[in-house]
Amino acid sequence: VQLQASGGGLVEPGGSLRLSCADPGRTFSGYGVGWFRQSPGKEREFVAAINWSGSSTGYADSVKGRFTISRDNAENTLYLQMNSLKPEDTAVYYCARSRLSTVVTGPQHYVYWGRGTQVTVSS
Repeated sequence: VQLQASGGGLVEPGGSLRLSCADPGRTFSGYGVGWFRQSPGKEREFVAAINWSGSSTGYADSVKGRFTISRDNAENTLYLQMNSLKPEDTAVYYCARSRLSTVVTGPQHYVYWGRGTQVTVSS
């Protein structure tokens, strides 16, 4: 399984980015998926998750109201729209597929991980 995250880059504070995660192996179908991030010296942390159908989502408090997770099941693609970015959002962002169909926040429930895409928020 190879999940392919893309869309990262350098953006100024207050800017926006849209991350994508392609699933060429079509493993997303029927499962919850999510985004995590990791900064140097810190543990990987939950960012957002969405259930199998896209009808339910969950967010970390730190990104609530600024980030939006969505999925296109026909295209087997996961998205993360990030608005009002802050320097503390700087991290490598990973997409992942869980073993469950619901929204899950714990990384222990995720079985497949993408390689990550770097997001840097700086002026």
